[in-house]
Amino acid sequence: MNNITMLLNADEFIKSALKEDISSEDVSTNAVMPEYKKGTVELIAKQDGVICGLPVFKRVFELLDSSTEVRFFFNDGDRVHNKDLVGIVTGDIRVLLSGERTALNYLQRMSGIATYTNEVAQLFAGSSTKLLDTRKTTPNMRIFEKYAVKVGGGNNHRYNLSDGVLLKDNHIGAAGSVKKAVEMAKEYAPFVRKIEVEVENLEMVKEAADAGADIIMLDNMSIDEMKEAIRIIDGRAETECSGNVTKENVAKLTNIGVDYISSGALTHSAPILDLSLKNLHAI
Repeated sequence: MNNITMLLNADEFIKSALKEDISSEDVSTNAVMPEYKKGTVELIAKQDGVICGLPVFKRVFELLDSSTEVRFFFNDGDRVHNKDLVGIVTGDIRVLLSGERTALNYLQRMSGIATYTNEVAQLFAGSSTKLLDTRKTTPNMRIFEKYAVKVGGGNNHRYNLSDGVLLKDNHIGAAGSVKKAVEMAKEYAPFVRKIEVEVENLEMVKEAADAGADIIMLDNMSIDEMKEAIRIIDGRAETECSGNVTKENVAKLTNIGVDYISSGALTHSAPILDLSLKNLHAI
């Protein structure tokens, strides 16, 4: 997920968020600012972290009024510190007031994910294992949250259900066995699609490897079980470790020898980065 891809698909989600916040009018703003007046407001960091989502922040104001000017002093991926002046927004004061919360919601959420991901990614230094996100994203926020993972130094797993085959426990239950699920996936899916299988014990590991799975996800296994699983697979498939992976425990997993470690916490548990729009005044 890169900047261009994210922005090409962003407008419909941003417009939806604005409609959620302004169903008919901004009563507060219209009460104190009934007519056009040009003004400016400062975007200020209130915490240290990795900034992410500046193009989305800017786009919120542009969709309300294309003449709004936004000037940044940082780029996505830069580290900001408490009290840094991140940017300045200039335009119709009514637009600055009405767009403030939606713009900050995106920027704080995305910056929080980028910051948390960066903290986890630093624990992978010197390891050949890659850090992945998951589909555990906020509805209608996936394109922004997965972009934030990339900015923070992580990698994207599949974007959605159309992106690849991942046979989880309930798919295997529906098919009847790991072997049967893999056989059916190979028959149905285009040959360019890799087939990944989630397994929960060593018996399933052997069955998935023997069935020709391309990637085997070791779900909620102990470290000793994962080491034995890698020995059983013996290079026949790529390996992924998953299940309750957080910043607190990931360091224990990077030396096992798996190819990938996926963590839903990157998107579902990252706290926001505190940012604020302050010092609004007419010019």
